[in-house]
Amino acid sequence: MAMNRFEWMSARTVAEAAGAASTTVAEAMLATHGDAARPADVLKAGGIDLIDLMKEGLLAPRRIVNLRAVPGLDAIAEDGAGGLRIGAMATLEQAAADPRVRQRYTALAEALAGSASPQIRAVATLGGNILQRPRCWYFRSDAQRCLRRGGGRCFAIHGENQYHAIFANEVCAVVHPSTAATALVALDARIELVDAEGETRRPRLDEFFVAPEIDVQRENDLKPGEAATAVLLPPATPGAASAHLREGDKLSFDWPIADVAVALERDDEKRCRRAVVVLGAAAAVPRRARAAETLLAGKAIDETLARAAGEAALDGATPLAKNRHKLPIFAVLVRRAVLRAAGQG
Repeated sequence: MAMNRFEWMSARTVAEAAGAASTTVAEAMLATHGDAARPADVLKAGGIDLIDLMKEGLLAPRRIVNLRAVPGLDAIAEDGAGGLRIGAMATLEQAAADPRVRQRYTALAEALAGSASPQIRAVATLGGNILQRPRCWYFRSDAQRCLRRGGGRCFAIHGENQYHAIFANEVCAVVHPSTAATALVALDARIELVDAEGETRRPRLDEFFVAPEIDVQRENDLKPGEAATAVLLPPATPGAASAHLREGDKLSFDWPIADVAVALERDDEKRCRRAVVVLGAAAAVPRRARAAETLLAGKAIDETLARAAGEAALDGATPLAKNRHKLPIFAVLVRRAVLRAAGQG
C-alpha cells in the first residue's frame, strides 16, 4: 500500500517538537478513519512503529516531526541522586549495553537485549518502544475497525486470541507491546514529559499506562503537545537485584508470548524485604502480580517459594478460548525469574 504524502520537520529543541505535535498517534489514527478526517502532526523517534502504521494504511499524518536533531535526547547520565536518566532517543542497543544499566538495572538490560532483532535494536528508541501501539492483528488490519480504533467491538475476545490478554480482557484483549515497559514498571521507573512551554511532568510508568476500562482507545496518558524526553530510574537500593525472562515463538526477534520482570530487595539474611513481579504480554498494561509479591515478602527465597509465587501470579487470570497455554508459561517464567533475581538461577 502506498503511503500518503507528508511534510517533514526536524525539530531543534524539545519545546519546538512539543509545540509542533498537534496530536498523539492514537488521536491521529482515529482522525485518519473518522467520519471527518483531520490533518495531524505527529512526533517521530526511531520511526519503527510509525512507519508500520503508515504502511498499513492506519495513519496518514500531514507532517512528521523528527526528534533526531534535538541535542541530548539520546544521553544516558547519572541524575545526581544515584538514579539514572535514559534519554527517550537512546536506542535499545545503546541502553542495553550501558554498564550502569547492566549492573544496577539488570532486568531492563535483559529485556532490551532480547527485544526485536539486532538491526531494529540499533534504530528503535526507548521512548518509541514504550509508546508504540498494540500489535493485535485486528487492531493492525485496515479491514477491521476494532473497538480500539473507534469501531463497535473487540474482535479478539471471540476470535483468534492465541497471543492476547489473559487478565482484564473483558473490554479489549490486546497486550501491551513493550517488553521494556515490563522491566521498567518492575524497577519503579518514571517517564519525563515536556510540553511547548517547558512544563514538565514525571508520572510513574504504572500510572502513565491506561487500561481499557478507563479509555479503550489509548494506551497511555501522553497528551497532545507533549514530548517524551527521558525515562528516570530510581537509585538501586542495597540488596536490590532484578531479572527479566521471556518466551516466544521466535526468541530472536518476535514479540513474546509471555515475559516477566522481577525486582527484589533482600536484607543481610537474604530474606525478601520487598518484591515486585510484573507480567508482560498478559494484559493491556504491564500487570503487577500482587499475590505473588505478597507471598514473597518477608521470606527466604527457595525453589518451593518461587514455584508458589509462579502459581500465585496467575491469581485472577481469565484466559480466552485459545490462549490458556499462556498460564503454565507465566508460572514457569515467574519461578525462574524469582530464582534468578535471588541469585539462584
